[in-house]
Amino acid sequence: MFKVEDFQQQSKEQLDAAVASARNVANGFQAIAAAFGDYSKKSYEDTKGYVEKLSGVKSIDKALEVQSEYAKTAYDTFVAEAQKIGQLYSDLAKESYKPFEGLVSKYTQH
Repeated sequence: MFKVEDFQQQSKEQLDAAVASARNVANGFQAIAAAFGDYSKKSYEDTKGYVEKLSGVKSIDKALEVQSEYAKTAYDTFVAEAQKIGQLYSDLAKESYKPFEGLVSKYTQH
């Protein structure tokens, strides 16, 4: 038999889950934005250091060495940061659905 109290309780649980999910999403996006900001700052500093080193070289051989060193460092940093940010997106997806797990299992059990 349908009870108004049951409906109200289910609605409250769904609303609580939605609010928790929205909070998790906001926190996840803040973490992602911070990671992008950190990466941008590091990339800027690395590029600045590269330009300073490059401006002080006296030979083409040394210029190629500095350029190769910078390219390797920039690539390694990019890969590491991309993995970190990818993990943050994965965590965001998991955390955004976590509040609904209990509801889904509760309402799908017979």
